[in-house]
Amino acid sequence: MPTSSVTQTMALKPFATNDFVIKGGHVMAFDGQDADVMDVRVSDGRIVELGAALSGEQVIDASGAIVTPGLIDIHTHIYRGATSLSVPHEKVAIRSSVGTFVDAGSAGGGNIDGFEEFIQRSSQQNIFAYLNISFPGIFGFSKNVMVGEAEDVRLLSKIDCIEAAKRHPDLIVGIKVRAGKMAAGENGAKALEVALEVAQELGLPIMCHVDYSPPDIEHILKALRPGDILTHCCRPDPNSVVTREGVMQAAWQAKKRGVFFDIGHGMGGFSFEVCRQMLAQGFVPDIISSDIHCLSVDGPAFDLLTTINKIITLGVSQVDAIKATTQTPARAIFKDSLGRIRVGDTANISVLKPDTAENIYVDAVGEKISSTDALRAAALVAKGSLICCDRELATVK
Repeated sequence: MPTSSVTQTMALKPFATNDFVIKGGHVMAFDGQDADVMDVRVSDGRIVELGAALSGEQVIDASGAIVTPGLIDIHTHIYRGATSLSVPHEKVAIRSSVGTFVDAGSAGGGNIDGFEEFIQRSSQQNIFAYLNISFPGIFGFSKNVMVGEAEDVRLLSKIDCIEAAKRHPDLIVGIKVRAGKMAAGENGAKALEVALEVAQELGLPIMCHVDYSPPDIEHILKALRPGDILTHCCRPDPNSVVTREGVMQAAWQAKKRGVFFDIGHGMGGFSFEVCRQMLAQGFVPDIISSDIHCLSVDGPAFDLLTTINKIITLGVSQVDAIKATTQTPARAIFKDSLGRIRVGDTANISVLKPDTAENIYVDAVGEKISSTDALRAAALVAKGSLICCDRELATVK
């Protein structure tokens, strides 16, 4: 089965304080230094020392594990209770060691205030959001109801979107547009145009979802600017970036000018075969994300770590996969400190242990692959606090 269930030995906050040492892990700091086996000391919520043979009253034994910046899931839907597609993120964080969740357009200008008050403020994890260009956000998404938020152009209110983004500068990291027939009917190109205008005025990037045309994928790719994100970049036909001739030129050109290509797995956005073809041509997605929502969190996506393991199974190195879930998404949302391990920073750290059991993974079209070389969540530190840790790894002297 996929590595999606909570580790049975996982404990919440096993230590009395947030002063501890993560000991003997293979540290991928992504801070201008090579990965190496070392210890990480956390005190009063900050990383205070990196080195060898550090001692402490409270220790997490990370020997044989990878220690990384806290994983960042840049495409999620977590406005639970307020939008029908959203899911609770706390349990997902524990089972997948995700320290930062970015909601991808669940809320728009009409309801983003509640997202800040009821989700961001109370979360143990770092929470940010892409603001939907549509006033109500994604309001009609469930097993039984599918109504696109941009099907009615009257909902594409630039002024409300701009005002909402200005009210929440510590929350909003970009503008989300779902430019496809399922989300916008015949208005996908218009929704993209409005989103780009708003983003330009605010000085923010956009994240653009693609599904069925209109508009076609080439139109979208040509419109995206440096720093913008194309999500569902490995989606199957129709509207795939891969044609019979290979990765389309418009995708290569967009990547060259600085557009980020994001997995955005979800229920229909990720095909193993499309990803294989992209990798075979040297076209590696920049960002790995889960797109968890009500129709994907229990499969096929499950969570970010399961998606990482799928990408590794397809041939992407662990280092590149971890970079695509730490340093690169941190830069994409202008939060560089979340994508590194550096003395002085607030501690946001994931500890990942090897998983050599056979895991079967399924993509959005039903293809299955297996792996005995995966990663599982062992501990998570977010916003300076130890959120969870395998009991057998945590010792108190």
